[in-house]
Amino acid sequence: MYNVAFIPVRAGSKSINNKNIALINNKPLIYWTVSAACNSDLDRVYVSTDSSEIKKVVEDFGLCNVEVIARSPESASDKATSETALIEFCEKYKFDNVVFLQATSPLTTKNDINGALQKFLASDKKSLISAINRHQFIWDTNGMPQNYNPQQRPRRQDWDGYYIENGAFYISSRDEILQSGCRITPPVEFWEMSQNSLFEIDEPEDIKIVEKLFEL
Repeated sequence: MYNVAFIPVRAGSKSINNKNIALINNKPLIYWTVSAACNSDLDRVYVSTDSSEIKKVVEDFGLCNVEVIARSPESASDKATSETALIEFCEKYKFDNVVFLQATSPLTTKNDINGALQKFLASDKKSLISAINRHQFIWDTNGMPQNYNPQQRPRRQDWDGYYIENGAFYISSRDEILQSGCRITPPVEFWEMSQNSLFEIDEPEDIKIVEKLFEL
């Protein structure tokens, strides 16, 4: 099996200027995800970007086994989905499975990547999602319960809870992505991460929160 990482990063960001190279814990945001992937058991790490500045930043890390590839204008526009860049990558490169990592989740570690990949390869599921487990009751905006019966309210110890995507990474085979046109295909396997991993860098205040989490 030839297993790779794919990390898409755009130059544009409306919430934080140059978000992907903004300093997080004294390193560019993109460093944390690229470093975790390069130090994992993956065979190759690909960073897809439309920015010459991001390209230079990544190459200056001096990490082995990483290649910065061009991202087309179509897949890097404000309206383009991450699937667009992922499918574009799958069409151009040959591999068996891909760990689709998001740079906005800098708390991802090489152990997460290795453990999740091993779990995926040993599973009969079509995809794997990084997630956190929660024991909370959800209601819709119409005031209706979504995941429990109020008349039979379960105790925490009697309930498996539910999973929430934390957005850190997704694993699928190249063939499955090209067939479905999506990063995930149900049924999926889960890789459970810490509750802190739910924090992503989307807004300026997220930077301070995640930097504090690095200290834990």
